[in-house]
Amino acid sequence: MVDTNTKSISLNSLGIKNATIRYQLTSDELHNETIKKGQGKESSLGALAVNTGEFTGRSPMDRFIVKDDVTKDEVWWSDINLPFDSDKFDALYTKVADYLSNKEIFVRDSYACADENYKLNIRNVNEYPWCNMFTHNMFLRPTEEELKDFSPEWTVVNAPGFMANPEEDGTRQHNFAILNFKKKIVLIGGTGYTGEIKKGIFSALNFILPVYKNALPMHCSANVGKEGDTAIFFGLSGTGKTTLSTDPERSLIGDDEHGWTAENTVFNFEGGCYAKVINLSQEQEPEIYGAIRKGAILENVIMDENGVVDFADTSITQNTRVSYPIYHIDNIQKPSIGKNPKNIFFLTADAFGVLPPISKLNPGQAAYHFISGYTAKVAGTEAGVTEPQPSFSACFGAPFMPLHPTRYAEMLSAKMKETGVNVWLVNTGWTGGPYGVGSRMKLKYTRAMITAAMDGSLEAANKGNYHVHSMFGLEQPRTCPNVPTEVLSPRRSWNNDEGYYKTAQKLTDSFKENFKQFEDYANEEIMAGGPLV
Repeated sequence: MVDTNTKSISLNSLGIKNATIRYQLTSDELHNETIKKGQGKESSLGALAVNTGEFTGRSPMDRFIVKDDVTKDEVWWSDINLPFDSDKFDALYTKVADYLSNKEIFVRDSYACADENYKLNIRNVNEYPWCNMFTHNMFLRPTEEELKDFSPEWTVVNAPGFMANPEEDGTRQHNFAILNFKKKIVLIGGTGYTGEIKKGIFSALNFILPVYKNALPMHCSANVGKEGDTAIFFGLSGTGKTTLSTDPERSLIGDDEHGWTAENTVFNFEGGCYAKVINLSQEQEPEIYGAIRKGAILENVIMDENGVVDFADTSITQNTRVSYPIYHIDNIQKPSIGKNPKNIFFLTADAFGVLPPISKLNPGQAAYHFISGYTAKVAGTEAGVTEPQPSFSACFGAPFMPLHPTRYAEMLSAKMKETGVNVWLVNTGWTGGPYGVGSRMKLKYTRAMITAAMDGSLEAANKGNYHVHSMFGLEQPRTCPNVPTEVLSPRRSWNNDEGYYKTAQKLTDSFKENFKQFEDYANEEIMAGGPLV
């Protein structure tokens, strides 16, 4: 074994034999190793640029949970949480361990959860140096002192080059991401997409925290104001979660994964950010743009011969990404913990242009929209999508939620009532008509509405006199500082009442159809929070 940093370690207990172990390499060392091996290039901004290969996003149908005594009665088995046989897991794990034996392996000890009371120690075993660099960026980094007595509770074994045999191994195809809660292992193979690593641990925490710790896990970003008020932002990819929480006037807690404790603190699971960079500009998103420097990893972007990135080029994928350690953002909360949650924002990119740009939700509506987790796909983002399509992901993160969505929703409702937090639905999508007719909501208006909600000026301007949306029953403000009045009413922005109401009816029907799967589990208050017609 090779001692490359603070101590020598062995992977024999994991079944990985005679490996050359590169332990706890620095970000710069991993950057250079990746380039040396021909697995990446340095961009003109200094960031490492890699191509993740066949997979440029997660593969939800190839993510499994081992069904055993720990999980069989707790997990919501569905087309999202797919069961995997224990014996099949053991056999497949042995194959992966044999594959990694006698190789150069990159190993990093890290942890998740910034709150000491919820800390989860993780050992990351990676085939490729840039995957190990990703874990340096995305998980929390122990001090040298903490590493001396480090004892991992969970292990991520990541072998992008290993291809499963579906007929023998029980997988759907050659790639897989499997969680084993009894053995506390995340096993990943056949895919170089690094998001599988972070979402594997996120999925584990989404089981551990509510089942064992009485804490609500959330797929959200969070920041804190100068007065100590915490804001939480839920939203699916492309809705602006990272952009809107990265605010120069507020300290960033984190951009993707958090827990809300019984003591009403909010803590970041991670030590970094994983942001989409499609159409990124220095002018529109200066904090994220500035974070793309040495130590960051760009995924699947197109560069010219001088390493200049074309952020508008989606010829590899729409899902171009950057990972960077959170300290690449100047204005961050240290440690990554906030108190006194005051406002929650549900972000949706409504490509139908129906939902108000901002509206206030009561507890029943909040639970309903939380369980629904609505956004919309637009033409061109996926093969076969030629017009806007509604997309629902329970709790704004269904692929990562092992329990039934109503368990998380009931915890959120209880938190709302206990703390008196305000919940807002924010449409960052289309105004003046649907995609192809209207235009995307201006970022400056969305920022102004969120700022007004947080500083209380939105409530003061409307004095409780909100307009109730005739289809969804949402309270939409009539006026907002720094936002034109006509923008606040989606119907008025269309200038076509008949077209608006026809489209709104289609969207309410989609909400109702989607929610049928949850009706048997939802209480009366939640059911009353849905569309009125």
